[in-house]
Amino acid sequence: MLPLSGARPPRTATRDETGHMAEPHWEHFPHDADVGVRGIGTTCAQAFEQAAIAMTGAITDPETVEPELEIAVACEAPDNELLLVDWLNALVYEMATRHMLFSKFDVSIRGDRLAATARGAGRGRYFMPAVPALGVVVVGGLVSSWPAARATGVEKAPS
Repeated sequence: MLPLSGARPPRTATRDETGHMAEPHWEHFPHDADVGVRGIGTTCAQAFEQAAIAMTGAITDPETVEPELEIAVACEAPDNELLLVDWLNALVYEMATRHMLFSKFDVSIRGDRLAATARGAGRGRYFMPAVPALGVVVVGGLVSSWPAARATGVEKAPS
């Protein structure tokens, strides 16, 4: 895991007696694009929700972002890898244009389409500063190959 100054460690999943994951969670990991985000869930939709929380977690502690405002997000892509990248990029766009951070997500995936609700706080309550508390500005997602898995990274704005 990539240590981010001031970041709290990611939640760790609890496992049942058979070793299966019992709780969705998110993680950060080292990545060529500065920081990778990973969402783990029992469904693809849960994993997408957790990846979005991880992206917020690269900026600030998601638990400090009150879910006061709600927006709808929709995207589509030919496969789940690209759908995840489109989802994260759609959130980056909403964060930048609405001056918001998000902490709660409800995602539905049907075939190649994602429909979601993102809840967070905006300019009146929590305005996303030019340089957030952790010094990370998310500029977009990308897909990269790992020897054993596919992962999505989040690029950091150049300093």
